[in-house]
Amino acid sequence: MVGTSPLSGRSGAVLQWAGEDDTAAFARRLAARPAVARAFIELHGDLGAGKTTFVRHLLRALGVAGRIKSPTYTLVEPHEGPGFPIWHFDFYRFDDPREWEDAGFRDVFQQSGLKLAEWPEKAAGLLPPPDLSLHLALRPDATREVRVQAHSATGQELLA
Repeated sequence: MVGTSPLSGRSGAVLQWAGEDDTAAFARRLAARPAVARAFIELHGDLGAGKTTFVRHLLRALGVAGRIKSPTYTLVEPHEGPGFPIWHFDFYRFDDPREWEDAGFRDVFQQSGLKLAEWPEKAAGLLPPPDLSLHLALRPDATREVRVQAHSATGQELLA
């Protein structure tokens, strides 16, 4: 990670990721925290910002084997972590709140385990508050600026 600077008045940081090595290093750091097993992490950013790439690195760091695909068309992909379940949501194509109930997502969010949500703003009002949010932005020089913010004690544990 090229550099960090605290966000004033918030529990978070602004990171500069020069490439995938920085993305993978941050993912490994989160994966090493016990709090990841019970976290809800929101991923914000435009198409191509690196949300799914970050999720792949995090899941690999947690020991998930096999193909890790984007749930863009299925809305959710379940995985098994080291002793806990992982759900990777992608709400990009989410447009009907009835899908939330029909798919049983309320029940998923009441269970323990790691939940990762891309495009959470598309499910606004249905999702619980996140523990951690990452806002990824692709810069003109192909680096990424990542604003990381903890919203709970679990989120603060992840950033400790």
